Amino acid sequence: MASAIGRQQEWLEADGLGGFASGSADGVRTRRYHALLLAATTPPTGRMVLVNGFDAWIETAGGRLDLSSQCYAPGVIGGDGAQHIERFGRDPWPTWIFAFADGTRVQQEIVVAKGGAGTCLSWRLLGPARDARLFVRPFLSGRDYHALHQCNPAFRFDAEVAPGRIAWQPYPDVPGVVARHNGSYRHEPLWYYRFRYEAERARGLDCEEDLGAPGVFEWSLDGGEAQLILAAAPSAAQAPAAVDAGAQGHRLREAERARRRSFASALELAADAYLVQRRSPAAPAGLSIIAGYPWFADWGRDTFISMRGLCLATGRLDAARQILLAWAATVSEGMLPNRFADRGGQVEFNSVDASLWFVVAVAEFLQAGPVAAADRHVLEAAVQAILAGYAKGTRHGIHVDGDGLLACGEAGVQLTWMDAKVGDWVVTPRIGKPVEVQALWLNALALAAKSDRLWQAALDLGLTSFRKRFWNAGRGSLFDVVDVDHQPGANDPALRPNQIFAVGGLPLTLLDGNQARSVVDVVEQQLWTPAGLRSLAPGEPAYVPRYEGGVRERDAAYHQGTVWPWLTAAFVQAWLRVRGDGAAARAAARERFLAPLRSRAEIAGLGHLGEIADGDAPHTPRGCPFQAWSMGEWLRLERQILAEPADPAHA
Repeated sequence: MASAIGRQQEWLEADGLGGFASGSADGVRTRRYHALLLAATTPPTGRMVLVNGFDAWIETAGGRLDLSSQCYAPGVIGGDGAQHIERFGRDPWPTWIFAFADGTRVQQEIVVAKGGAGTCLSWRLLGPARDARLFVRPFLSGRDYHALHQCNPAFRFDAEVAPGRIAWQPYPDVPGVVARHNGSYRHEPLWYYRFRYEAERARGLDCEEDLGAPGVFEWSLDGGEAQLILAAAPSAAQAPAAVDAGAQGHRLREAERARRRSFASALELAADAYLVQRRSPAAPAGLSIIAGYPWFADWGRDTFISMRGLCLATGRLDAARQILLAWAATVSEGMLPNRFADRGGQVEFNSVDASLWFVVAVAEFLQAGPVAAADRHVLEAAVQAILAGYAKGTRHGIHVDGDGLLACGEAGVQLTWMDAKVGDWVVTPRIGKPVEVQALWLNALALAAKSDRLWQAALDLGLTSFRKRFWNAGRGSLFDVVDVDHQPGANDPALRPNQIFAVGGLPLTLLDGNQARSVVDVVEQQLWTPAGLRSLAPGEPAYVPRYEGGVRERDAAYHQGTVWPWLTAAFVQAWLRVRGDGAAARAAARERFLAPLRSRAEIAGLGHLGEIADGDAPHTPRGCPFQAWSMGEWLRLERQILAEPADPAHA
């Protein structure tokens, strides 16, 4: 699929291990995370940037023609390659065609094969220049992917040179880089100073770094396609022996082309980027889900929300099985971890809802198809442990109150999905009984009661209390939190999207009739945007219209009006439920809600939905450009909520 070329548009090539290559459509790196080779040393964590980018140019009888552009401080662009991009496309992988005034045209491709085979770059002369020579100078660092790199005497430019293979080891405690090529290499160590990353500057973060450039690769484009394959190795000394880079690149691309064609749609292929192998000693091995690229790892809450679409709605039941069984082994005092530390450290149990989303995901998995008795036993035991732990009371004040509702929270801890925290300041503490937590708790009880009637009484009490205590007659909607700060009768009337889960997004609907319709109408009128639901209604005292500025400013806006696409599926499901969910309603929902959402996939993270957007129009994309639960809920919306019912005659 072709795409308009913009610096705000980003492409992603994930390796299935937590590593990836990414960049801007026009080739100018704007983030510290933009890289050619970014590898996970303890998949999917321990990520290191090994090869940041490259300069590329061709030389013909008419002179030098740039294929790349770099941004240097103070905002100077070096190289005019971006101005010569005739076309950029992402099908089946990022591909650029450069066109020059003399008629010279060059095609450049970048592909990462799933499974950690490395990044394959190729260039091909489309015509009509003769005696054209291609030159590529890679930029190396060897740093943590959150950090920046500066010129220093410890950086080693040394290269181990063999026919068709170069190996570098910039630092002894960082994986080496192996480059296989079908050209020639000239060692020419240089430092390039003050690369400037505009997206980091806009986020109020350090934005400049220096990179080492060990040498230059050279090819004659008249002789065929130029190939450069970059891969990580434990050390340069352990780098695999030389192979025919041209043949290897061809095999890699053809195998990857076939794999990508096996997906039913471009949406399912994009969603596959979030499924990764976990091999970290700090967490259970097996499949996991990356919460988002480029800076998130695998998080509990995000995993269970997103897998409903990424795995269950797409029929990837074995992937769902592996993920759920791995997480089932981590239940502690009724809680599942919300986050495994990126580089060791303590597991974080700071989520009241991750365990409850797990229960929902397990129930949907068990209903999706045949499940081995042993697996069913493990999953059902984990569900019972969660419910028993919550009923008894567990960390962070999580307990069932006398009204059958789930109370949670203590000072200094963020437990719900609205979890922004700056230092000791929890921006939206929501201590007490948050509305979506009740929806999840009551759904978990309803699902458990189907196999164990002992939970039915708790469900009945909780439902009665919810309907009595959460209705805000003055606004025709639901309170966001009742018993705020554990003070009986203290209610938070802030108009937020969390109430939608009482009507949509979960199997059990907690409201019906006029109340359900009123909640959906209020949410649509105050919170719906073409990018998803606002996290707080305009007009509320704490509303922030744009997510911008430094860390503190952005975190203060994170859930105070910022739009979240992942909420769309729950909202649309609720919208259909109160309208009868007929063919006409589904058609209207596709046009009104789904079409605008689809168009967002061409604005920032190409082919993907991002994390957030500004609350005010034009709802500029912000945050993480590739987000798992946004993609998962988009898939669930397409494949389940808005899908035409199966024809019984052909079932």
